[in-house]
Amino acid sequence: MKVDTVKSTEFSEGIERLDASFYVNDGRAAKKRMKSCPYKVVTIKDISKGVFNGARFKRTFVSGQEYGIPLWGISDILKSSPDDGKLISKRHTKNLANLLVKPNWTLIACSGSGVIGAAAYSNENFVGKALSQHVIRVVPNEDEIKPGMLYAYLASNHGFNLISLGIYGTAIPEIEPSYVEGISIPRFPEAFQNEVHDLVSEAARLRVEGNGLLNEAEGLFIQTLEIDGSLLEKLTSPTEKDTKMSFEVTAANISSLTLRARNYSPRLQKIIELLSRRNPDKLIDVLTSEPFYTGRFRRIASTSINAIELLSQGAIFEMKPKGNLISKRAIPNLSNEIVKKGTILVPGQGSLGENEIFGRAKFVWGYLENSLVAGHAMRFIPNNELIDEGYLYAVLSSKLWFRIFRSVVYGTNLLGFIVPMLNEMPIPRLGDKLEQRNLRTHPG
Repeated sequence: MKVDTVKSTEFSEGIERLDASFYVNDGRAAKKRMKSCPYKVVTIKDISKGVFNGARFKRTFVSGQEYGIPLWGISDILKSSPDDGKLISKRHTKNLANLLVKPNWTLIACSGSGVIGAAAYSNENFVGKALSQHVIRVVPNEDEIKPGMLYAYLASNHGFNLISLGIYGTAIPEIEPSYVEGISIPRFPEAFQNEVHDLVSEAARLRVEGNGLLNEAEGLFIQTLEIDGSLLEKLTSPTEKDTKMSFEVTAANISSLTLRARNYSPRLQKIIELLSRRNPDKLIDVLTSEPFYTGRFRRIASTSINAIELLSQGAIFEMKPKGNLISKRAIPNLSNEIVKKGTILVPGQGSLGENEIFGRAKFVWGYLENSLVAGHAMRFIPNNELIDEGYLYAVLSSKLWFRIFRSVVYGTNLLGFIVPMLNEMPIPRLGDKLEQRNLRTHPG
């Protein structure tokens, strides 16, 4: 709980707003700090070519890259390795060119709760993607400011606080482009701008390169399995209508673990058959233990220097994971809760929405090492004496294994994995040469 005193003369600063959240806000402190800035201060409008969010439009979704382009929303722009997601029709979407994003823009989540105000930098992976109206585009004027400098400013804690000061609404919080235009920004020295811009550009380049290597690894994995392209498309399609929606299972083939139809689907059985062609191991045989959730513990908010950041299962997929600071003292066996390098995390509770993270694998490497991650993310610990950790990640993050994860579930609104069934699923073995050289992926 925050408590502060506000003078009546300050109400005019908030356009006569009376909601306490506006005045007890870190953004006001950030705004006051700008008064002592040693550099000339201008507005975002002064150093940009445009600040806007796309118009609302009728969405006609299609299947097949030849007919559509990916439509990204807030969650997509913040991911480190975004999926293509849903495709909107090239033919039936009006003013499509105005929806497409270009490199070096700063993108701001401007609607909804949770990540509103968060900023992303558009790299080459964003090219050719359409953005929803829930994303504000800030197009830099490179004669006035370096694109990386603009992003770094708005993505910093200071910039985020200034952005969040413009949030209004309760049920669905919003930020308007006109507010972002008015945000103050110093005219930093050119040498400093160049230094910051170069760092941001290099980070963007490495992210694109890393995503390319991940795609290459999965492509090589699928190629080695020698799966026909049309069959692969059917098996990895968001719907199962191309395989079978109704089927029969003999009593002898019904497991004691489940009676749920999804757990016996023809698609699942076909995927298991294909993965079993290459001398497979069972998943459990290449792990140090069966997949597990970590323990539950109290989450006591803390501002202490000794506090630890807790990442949600969703935050681990973000470009810049951000969690809540909590007290270490309330976490028994803290060392067991910390994720170690080489661990594979898979969100283990969620729903079957195609853009949901439930069932999508994430490799712990680099910036995620030694993080505290919520127990909803299931841990897979590779046995390094039996399998290369990068290869196992390439398998578990593949489109085929994603469908396995989505099939071996229990529950209704909130689903989880049937771990004993997961344990028995096949991991193809391709030989040391392919597994250790061609399929080693370290997506830090």
